[in-house]
Amino acid sequence: MVPASASFPALGSTAVVAVTDEAALADARTAVSEIVDAFDLACSRFRADSELMALARAEGTRVRVSALLFDAVTAGLRAAQLTDGDVDPTLGEALRGLGYDRDFDGLAERGPARVRMARVPGWQAVEIDATARTIRVPAGVELDLGATAKALCADRAAAAAHERTGAGVLVSLGGDIALAGEAPAPGWRVRVTDDHRSDATAPGQWISLPTGGLATSSTQVRRWETDTGTAHHLLDPATVRPARSCWRTVSVCAGSCLDANIATTAAIIRSERAVPWLQSLGLPARLVGTDGTVRHIAGWPTKSDDLPAAASELAQVTG
Repeated sequence: MVPASASFPALGSTAVVAVTDEAALADARTAVSEIVDAFDLACSRFRADSELMALARAEGTRVRVSALLFDAVTAGLRAAQLTDGDVDPTLGEALRGLGYDRDFDGLAERGPARVRMARVPGWQAVEIDATARTIRVPAGVELDLGATAKALCADRAAAAAHERTGAGVLVSLGGDIALAGEAPAPGWRVRVTDDHRSDATAPGQWISLPTGGLATSSTQVRRWETDTGTAHHLLDPATVRPARSCWRTVSVCAGSCLDANIATTAAIIRSERAVPWLQSLGLPARLVGTDGTVRHIAGWPTKSDDLPAAASELAQVTG
């Protein structure tokens, strides 16, 4: 069968659905769209009718939530635990304070945002009860599940499309990729760049993915103007400001899109400390420095990358 694909707007970005059987494309797209719509209604910071916004309006009381939102919040808290708080879901109000208070496409229309300080209590302040399926968020605190919820959505959408069609499925949500079922030989061909919206002429690297998930985090894509300068969406919980990282883009392969996303976000925050951390986890990664050089670690392929290798990588090869 010939692989086929379709795309549509989703979660403030673009969803791409690819299948190994062209006859399965329509059903796969429908399955992915259903999952995306459910996640948007549960987890969006930009919809007044979302469950997440209802939780923020609860003023510190316990709220029984849907299974989907409970799983998404649990995934965000797991990310915080695995990264010692470098990925923190309680940064929602801080992002609003930096002006990220609407879908990204609307930021440029508004003009420079006026920056204001926001309180960030830390992920330990969120209380969950799995038996009662309740969540309590302190009054005045807003959760941001943007990264982890999008990756979890990709994983579930790919699984749902495969279950419905039996075909091998690739789902990309804003460049974060989840796979389900049998991939085409020798794997799904994917272009890795700073910006998932780029075409094949942008500097990057072609790789093949047989299984699992791939995520990319970058300080170069979601950027906007404020009255204190340019901001990006990857905040360092220690400073509550856009991370000052030695990496402009990090891509990671893992067993799921969610785990890959957790690793890429934390790697940007951890800056120089990211390399030994990713190596200790055995996660294949491609890290692009702010100087435009690239490092490949833990088995990420080195061939056919358009970017020059970093001096540290060259030393390893020639040493």
